Amino acid sequence: MSEQTKTSPQTSKYDRLIAAAQEAPSAITIVAHPCDETSLRGALEAAESELIVPVLVGPEAKIRKVAAEHGLDLKSYEIVDVPHSHAAAAKAVSLIREGKGELLMKGSLHTDELMREVTTSATGLRTERRVSHVFVMDVPGHADTLFITDAAINIFPDLDAKRDIVQNAIDLWVTIGLGEPRVAIVSAVETVTTKIPSTIEAAALCKMAERGQITGGVLDGPLAFDNAISPEAAEIKGLKSPVAGRAQIIVVPDLEAGNMLAKNLTFLAHADAAGIVLGARVPIVLTSRADSVRSRLASCAVATLYAAALRRQTQVAA
Repeated sequence: MSEQTKTSPQTSKYDRLIAAAQEAPSAITIVAHPCDETSLRGALEAAESELIVPVLVGPEAKIRKVAAEHGLDLKSYEIVDVPHSHAAAAKAVSLIREGKGELLMKGSLHTDELMREVTTSATGLRTERRVSHVFVMDVPGHADTLFITDAAINIFPDLDAKRDIVQNAIDLWVTIGLGEPRVAIVSAVETVTTKIPSTIEAAALCKMAERGQITGGVLDGPLAFDNAISPEAAEIKGLKSPVAGRAQIIVVPDLEAGNMLAKNLTFLAHADAAGIVLGARVPIVLTSRADSVRSRLASCAVATLYAAALRRQTQVAA
């Protein structure tokens, strides 16, 4: 039996992440426009699970109406009243800039609306690093937590952007306590060819890692997806590396490929997919209306673990 099939479908990698996050201080989380049942319930359930302390930013009357209609207890959580979703996104980012929160969480507004405020050069949350998204996936029957990046922010990233995408994912893996990751830069084939530009970029990223331009993980690529994830497929192709057949982070060529891969795993393999955005001043919990409760909790757990690590680094530096 291969390493990939030793874990039963009932074993939850998410449960371990959530339990670890519950040991850390709850992160003050600015929730932008939680004005439908799904987004409001997700924030409140994360608070009940002692993962976050939510600050709800949006039209107060609408938030209270949704809570009343669905039997949700707002308790004494702070509500910052603003008139609409655009104002909620702007105010949420402003509160983060003022140091009022450690995490940003998307509510019932469009991802583009929130990220536009995050990436605004003058008033946003940019750093020197490119902003990117990581799906943190719990795939039944697969031994490891699986990261897929970037499947939500960068549509057709160039080589420089991919360097940041890879580094963001490695930093997250290491920071939340999962060890040194095995990183596969995937394409359609495992050979380098000018006919498929993503194979050339994969090879370049691996050379960048050799030269210290990417740190903290073990890289290999290009690898076709089967050769990245299946020991049997890698063995048949004669691929010998620490990554081939055992990848933990999958770096895709572009958003289209990543989004389809993540959703195939979600809807065909019944995987859970948590989501987090990195590269901004704080982690951003980016959830979808289709996310399960457990996926939402896992997203908050991963962000809380990351925020706790950043807090410790700041304290050490001080």
